[in-house]
Amino acid sequence: MSPKAPKSGADPDGKDDTVTDDRPSPMDVLRQARAQLAELTGMTAESVSSFAQTEDGWSLEVEVLELERVPDTMSLMASYEVELDPQGQLTGYRRVRRYERGRADAHRPSGR
Repeated sequence: MSPKAPKSGADPDGKDDTVTDDRPSPMDVLRQARAQLAELTGMTAESVSSFAQTEDGWSLEVEVLELERVPDTMSLMASYEVELDPQGQLTGYRRVRRYERGRADAHRPSGR
């Protein structure tokens, strides 16, 4: 009869060497970032236009409705650069641009 294989996560001595990964999933980070920015600024976070994991956590650009107007295409939007720690807690933010919803951004090569 062959010896029993160790359980998953256990070394041959029977010690558990499983590393727990307490980092949130990317979707959890996106949800947390939007909610935290909305709570801090009092403005509606409408979308996330960029998202990247960094050495220090996460970096996002969030599009926010700053001033609602009629028609909707004239509403004022803003892009906020948002920094989060590895667990998804907001550590800083700043507005990087402001624009009317219905207008393309001429100073960016891609028009975004």
